[in-house]
Amino acid sequence: MAETNTRLLRRLRLILWGLVVVVGIGATALYFLRPPERPIGLFGGEFTLETTQGQAFTQNDLIGVPTLVYFGYTFCPDVCPTTLAEAMGWMETLKAGPDDLRLIMVTVDPERDTAENLRAYLDAFSEDFVGLVGSLEQTEAAKKAFGVFSQKVKTDEYTDYLVDHTASVFLLDRNGRFEGTIAFGEDSETALAKIRRLIGT
Repeated sequence: MAETNTRLLRRLRLILWGLVVVVGIGATALYFLRPPERPIGLFGGEFTLETTQGQAFTQNDLIGVPTLVYFGYTFCPDVCPTTLAEAMGWMETLKAGPDDLRLIMVTVDPERDTAENLRAYLDAFSEDFVGLVGSLEQTEAAKKAFGVFSQKVKTDEYTDYLVDHTASVFLLDRNGRFEGTIAFGEDSETALAKIRRLIGT
């Protein structure tokens, strides 16, 4: 009887150790095979800007509502106004309000774009646009988080400088995670399909 109990205990121990090994292997596999956590924005990184209403805006404020983020400036002669007008067209086609899809423009020209003139510029398109401004250092931090390029250029055509800049619209999901871009001049139906996926319609 004692020998039988000993055998049973050994078998039970073997079964328990086997379960421990299986659970350990499963946990390890889940750790290494799970999709990596994506940063907020495209490349991630902390930044602090200010809305045209005077409120602080950080990377954490990108969470909550699917968002289109565009980097531009108010003195832009063609690309920026064209992109903003297209964004308004997408909103109207999708019948999306600010609770469905948020539109943000970050200025890449903080030396000339004050909160007041950026607000006036955006209001010409829609009062729902969120405008963000910052110092040169703050703007650089925001550009870095999205992998945005910009630099001043002088031309014979304009007495003041222009700014070459990334012209894509960045798509962020409701968790602030990067979901793709809409290129300047991209086909409208393709852009709308991307936004529909983003907002789940």
